[in-house]
Amino acid sequence: MNPAKTVVVVESPAKAKTIKKYLGPGYEVFASYGHVRDLVAKEGAVQTEHNFAMRYEGIERNSRHVDAIAKAMRGADQLLLATDPDREGEAIAWHLAELLRERKVLADKPVHRVVFHEITQRAIQEAVDHPGEISMDLVNAQQARRALDYLVGFNISPLLWKKIRRGLSAGRVQSPALRLIVEREEEIEAFVPREYWTLDATVGKGKAAFAAKLAQFEGEKIEQFSVIDAERAGLIRSTIEQQTKGRLQVAAITRRSRKRNPGPPFITSTLQQEASKRFGFTGQRTMRIAQQLYEGIDIGSGPVGLITYMRTDSTSLAQEAVAEIRELIAQRFGSDTLPKSPNVFKTKSKNAQEAHEAIRPSSAARTPESVRAYLSADQLKLYTLVWNRTIACQMNPAVIDTVAVDLCPPGHAPTLLRATGSTVREPGFLAVYDNREDGEQADANLPALEVDELVELRALEANQHFTEPPPRFNEASLIKALEEFGIGRPSTYASIITTLQQREYVQLDGKRFMPTDVGRVVSRFLTEFFTQYVDYDFTARLEDELDAVSRGETEWLPVLERFWKPFHEQVVKTGSVERRDITQQQLDEACPECGKPLAIRLGKRGNFIGCTAYPECKYTRDIKPATGEPEPPLELLDRKCPECGGDLAYKRGRYGRFIGCVNYPTCKHVEPLNKPKDTGISCPDCKQGTLMERKSRYGKLFYSCSRYPDCKYAVWDPPVAQPCPKCGHAIMTIKTTKRRGVEKLCPDKACGYREPAPELAESAA
Repeated sequence: MNPAKTVVVVESPAKAKTIKKYLGPGYEVFASYGHVRDLVAKEGAVQTEHNFAMRYEGIERNSRHVDAIAKAMRGADQLLLATDPDREGEAIAWHLAELLRERKVLADKPVHRVVFHEITQRAIQEAVDHPGEISMDLVNAQQARRALDYLVGFNISPLLWKKIRRGLSAGRVQSPALRLIVEREEEIEAFVPREYWTLDATVGKGKAAFAAKLAQFEGEKIEQFSVIDAERAGLIRSTIEQQTKGRLQVAAITRRSRKRNPGPPFITSTLQQEASKRFGFTGQRTMRIAQQLYEGIDIGSGPVGLITYMRTDSTSLAQEAVAEIRELIAQRFGSDTLPKSPNVFKTKSKNAQEAHEAIRPSSAARTPESVRAYLSADQLKLYTLVWNRTIACQMNPAVIDTVAVDLCPPGHAPTLLRATGSTVREPGFLAVYDNREDGEQADANLPALEVDELVELRALEANQHFTEPPPRFNEASLIKALEEFGIGRPSTYASIITTLQQREYVQLDGKRFMPTDVGRVVSRFLTEFFTQYVDYDFTARLEDELDAVSRGETEWLPVLERFWKPFHEQVVKTGSVERRDITQQQLDEACPECGKPLAIRLGKRGNFIGCTAYPECKYTRDIKPATGEPEPPLELLDRKCPECGGDLAYKRGRYGRFIGCVNYPTCKHVEPLNKPKDTGISCPDCKQGTLMERKSRYGKLFYSCSRYPDCKYAVWDPPVAQPCPKCGHAIMTIKTTKRRGVEKLCPDKACGYREPAPELAESAA
């Protein structure tokens, strides 16, 4: 068999398989399996004293793939480098070409760069027919980025080892991200809640009931903190009840129409955010699935790329793609849902690199229904999300009719209660994709009302509220913040978050990020001694400079020079800082044993309070990790240790609070803090055990058989000892939703029986 005349190199074997199908004979397609060369993993890889010369070495795990490519090149006529169309892909292409030149297998053979923004026959053939050259501007931008990351890591990490704890490390973009999480936690801890009250009414007309809120009292506009105590709230309530005597008069009706515009097609960050909010996907999981959809899925006729390249900041769409989308919309949803001209969106993300299109289906005609049978559940979810968002972005805005009704006690117009409602007059893009933000809910419909009409005041309640601190970052909101501050790039968001977790600088608490004690100390150290380098604006400006390098607007070596000199001076200066100045926070409290000051100190298991005179004085005690305030003395339980008869107390260990014997270490009896609670309801499966209330690893309650693992019956909702009236299943469960309220459901999904259960509302809450 004659060797192929053209060798094509991509990054992944899945992509290689798809491309091989389209190129046919005469081409041999190989995968590099990612990066083939990197900086040597030791000091001196970036030689700052020799004009930042960089020492590279081949990556051992991918050496056999380079060997295969080199072997094929000996009998080939040309090399096409088709790695991913981004900075990293350009660098991989350059590194591979350099390795092949070192092996002398290229000689005078032409080496070309081809770029596939989508893995379709048309896109691949067009790219192969119009090959280009490796962009050294993109390569140098990646080299500069890699050098900066190396210089930060290899200079700050040793300081962290000496000043805080061995094994720690710092990153150029991870450190500002950690600072974001720590500062949000400090903001939460410093938050002081404020009390306020609302007056909420239930109003009725015939069988219809709707809600209204107090908007004006005796001529005074009611704002959030207009009513701040129970006494005034009660006075207002009693006054209105006396004035109304159970009746309200319609004082005014205001009708308006508003438009809700479709959102732009997905970019990397918004896809990760939306997949996190809708499906609970991590950034890494989203990008892994998107990579599979981009590289090719076998849909019966062979592998085909279902979406365009998924690392992009651009919201633009190719003209031919827009034409296909508009044609599909007209056929499927009607021409009246199409705007006169295509919708165009401006890129909002800071420092956007618009080298690519937005993330879209490679063909709009390939609907989610048509490929459902060939996709995994996760692939189908993500493809449907991309398809819906892309189609919706080229549709008309939704037209929503809103109505605001002002109600007053008859003859007391200075006091007003306001009810609002809305209806969708023209769904527009909402027929495909709902783009409401978190927590945004549609207003309820109001019954037909006329000015001066009298309606019933069925209830008026004074409700107490307290302001809440800002929420901790979840993955979606953290990615949004990183994008807004210009920290990192689309391809790095997922790895930034993963790195922070792997280094144990942050941990998840109910899917939200909370800094660990080590993370706080590292962030405080970097913020105090390397202020400029964890500054959000500085990080964004540095990204700007790297973007300028990639566009050929500036040279990369001057960027490194401007960074290195002041950074190196700060590293040298920080070397003289005492470890205790970093790991200890002195308290305004004296040691009860020796009288010396106490301090919050970092130990192997986190923060604790210890004497500054250590090792002469060894006094220590635990602290509350959330606030840093001293914990009270041991809280004893009203029962004894079953092993030694000593007292049992609440304690805190490496994995949180637990119950232990006070005679430790003589007695090592321990118990979990939350023992499973027995509901007393017999297991409907084995009929031998009872259902126990337990917590999942993520803190969610569920109910499973006490004979687990012998019996694996489990339900998520609270059980009720009542058989299903439809199918006879031994138990029912309590389900509470905003839409339906409290219901009893049959846990057998094949049955589906449900009935209202308002009498269980209190127990369900």
